[in-house]
Amino acid sequence: MGFVTPTLPDVDLEDFLRRPLMERIRIMTTKWADHGLGVPRMIHVLYIVKLVFFYALGGVVIATATSHLPAFWHVSAWWNQPIMYQKVILWTILLELIGLAGSWGPLAGKTKPMTGGYRFWAKVNTIRLRPWKAVPFTDGDRRTWFDVTVYLALIISVAVALVAPGVPTASLSKVLPDNTSGLVSPALLIVPMVLLVLIGLRDKTIFLAARGEQYLPALLFFTTLPFVDMIIAGKLLIGTVWIWAGISKFGLHFTNVIPPMVSNSPTLPFTWLKRAHYRNFPHDLRPSHLSTFMAHGPGSFVEIVAPLALLLSPWPWLTFCAAAVMVCFHLFIISTFPLAVPVEWNVLFAYVTVFLFVGFPNWNGYAIWDMSSPWLTIALLIGLCFFPVLGNLRPDLVSFLPAMRQYAGNWASAVWTFTPGAEQKLNRVTRSAPNTVDQYINFGWDPVAAEVFTQQVTAWRAMHSQGRGLYSVLLKNLPDIDIRTVREGEMSCNTIIGFNFGDGHLHNEDLIRAIQSEAQFEPGEFVIAWVESQPIHKKTQEYKVIDAALGVIERGTWNVADLVEEQPWLPNGPIPLNVTWRRAGVQA
Repeated sequence: MGFVTPTLPDVDLEDFLRRPLMERIRIMTTKWADHGLGVPRMIHVLYIVKLVFFYALGGVVIATATSHLPAFWHVSAWWNQPIMYQKVILWTILLELIGLAGSWGPLAGKTKPMTGGYRFWAKVNTIRLRPWKAVPFTDGDRRTWFDVTVYLALIISVAVALVAPGVPTASLSKVLPDNTSGLVSPALLIVPMVLLVLIGLRDKTIFLAARGEQYLPALLFFTTLPFVDMIIAGKLLIGTVWIWAGISKFGLHFTNVIPPMVSNSPTLPFTWLKRAHYRNFPHDLRPSHLSTFMAHGPGSFVEIVAPLALLLSPWPWLTFCAAAVMVCFHLFIISTFPLAVPVEWNVLFAYVTVFLFVGFPNWNGYAIWDMSSPWLTIALLIGLCFFPVLGNLRPDLVSFLPAMRQYAGNWASAVWTFTPGAEQKLNRVTRSAPNTVDQYINFGWDPVAAEVFTQQVTAWRAMHSQGRGLYSVLLKNLPDIDIRTVREGEMSCNTIIGFNFGDGHLHNEDLIRAIQSEAQFEPGEFVIAWVESQPIHKKTQEYKVIDAALGVIERGTWNVADLVEEQPWLPNGPIPLNVTWRRAGVQA
């Protein structure tokens, strides 16, 4: 892997592009096992510098300088200050809203420009995706001046709360009489909450990008609860995020996440250890027993047991050990540089773990049984668990983010295909970034190398369970698949709406319909295989085939068990599909 050049498959690249799709997938998945995506090392350095100096150091400097706290290098003086906790969250929200945190840069399909966010969301006539059609006054799929105004006002309101000095509160002074920095004024948090809900009802992209499902409850706790209850509610919030994420990892999908995730880590220099996560490299790239252990040992088991220990432990030794485990858990995720790169979110969770559970331990009166009312505890748990429960039972109604299925491998997903040359019609759409392959070319890469590197993400999708189903659908429906341009839906979606953190709901038929209104594809030119997440109580997933010009043309299901038994390149052909509906007059 070069410092300024990508690592590509060790084949003649022009010959590679002429090979059948599944042969290309085989070559690229084998290469991924050793090298991951293969971005230049300078990209990893860029992310590290951004994370350490811009996010972490920048956030600490702003928070300490505006809160009457000692300078940032006096860590012992500020790490456990309540206003620090609040302002680090506000800083993270601000960067997410602007587009400078998660889903930023080349690992999220953004190279030139590297930032999506405000370049799309502060621009009139870019695509807006409403979450629920039943909500009044949300018609349309383009941003208006009203949307842009609300978005900019939201950014300003968060920034004002971030830089404003703290105010004293009676509940804080009661338990921490020596505290002089106070808390963020609750009055300053009302406007951000109202605007986030308002924009979320009109535009789910911005709400999800701001991680509203996690930060909105935190702001609500800051505004409405006395100090001790606020701390305990914060513990319940982070605890439910962890535990539901752990629950979501049980099943057949998550084990397939581990091998490509580990292979993508630039911090793991041993090729033999990467290959050990596959059953029999290079012939069998299904997860090995080591991957199964990693998935359900340090993965799902730890993500449930350690948070329960933090929430319930009365013993310092157990609390400190569990906190250390969860900090390492998030640092490990950061070290793998996952696609969509939610690294700021993971740093925040590592800090909040220490702040909440070590800074305000259970044995000092901050346990869940110390909340002012047991009814409040019950109400908070019901509220925090509502969307995870609904999202696991009806994933079609809830994004996988509020459903707390981060990294679970059980995501709504899609693969986009174009007839030769048709992808360029996407440039007719009002947006702020060209197609991913064009970004690489504009960055100075050779067009052939740019095309091969762009296709590498399609191999990443094939290494996950749903990818084998999506490619099976394409193989059965598109006899010309080998000459089509094939793209990973998440990355292409990023160039259209400026954000995507693995949520296929952001590029379902609603987005395709909005694209079609400007791009005007002919029937058959732009065909998508799309799949919904697996409900927790079912063994199947529902897929659909979307033609940009015609709409949905086929629906069906597949058995998840069939996915995980196949190789990424489907040497035995497509998995069995159960077609439940097909548009009249459309031939398979």
